[in-house]
Amino acid sequence: MDVSRKAPRRLISVWTSLWLSLAIPTVALAQAVSCAVPAAVPRPHADTPDQDTPRRVLPIASYTLALTWGPQYCKRGDPMSFQCGSDNRFGFTLHGLWPDGAGKDWPQYCRAVPLLSEATIRANLCATPSAQLLQHEYAKHGSCMTGSADDYFRTSTRLYAALRYPDMNRLSRQSGLTVGRFASAFARANRGLTPDAVRVTTTRDGWLDEIWLCLDTRFRTRRCEQGGGQASGLPLKIWRGATRR
Repeated sequence: MDVSRKAPRRLISVWTSLWLSLAIPTVALAQAVSCAVPAAVPRPHADTPDQDTPRRVLPIASYTLALTWGPQYCKRGDPMSFQCGSDNRFGFTLHGLWPDGAGKDWPQYCRAVPLLSEATIRANLCATPSAQLLQHEYAKHGSCMTGSADDYFRTSTRLYAALRYPDMNRLSRQSGLTVGRFASAFARANRGLTPDAVRVTTTRDGWLDEIWLCLDTRFRTRRCEQGGGQASGLPLKIWRGATRR
């Protein structure tokens, strides 16, 4: 999922103004249709580099903000998990904020990090509804950025909370929906965003999986370059829930 990009371009000026007005409790619930954090939050285990994902310290040239389409995740995920079980309902969830390098490689696992505190997990669980994914994102990606875990999640959740979405139910019923048409609809919902800053990933059978937004080092949107995402002309399907197709 990790990709690297360059050539900064275009900003979403509304993001900056929204950052200044967002309080953290509002950010935490920004994209959840309904989300109830349990009295005892799950505890993660350490996430460390290995042979397949080694430590790689590189300069940051840009960023990718990754969003997961929650209904599709729950279609294949654990129905008893925090995200998919109980009365919790999510639209797009925050996968993470990924620093990119200047070439084909990206920085990862830049330094050892401690386990996230219960308070940090609790504050971010309605944006990224998995304690272990929160730990992974901070260990793999946040460790390559300056500041604390709370600084990393504050940045990523503010970017995430500022986003707006098209009518996903309507789009899921749209005849002839393609990756490119979806990217255009997503861009229209966000002032200043252009379709060439949006990459769309799908499952093998063409269902919407994730959206990746290309950002420069000041967290302004930019045109995506190099690979990543599906071709704009490919058909796209959107899963809305177990009882509706």
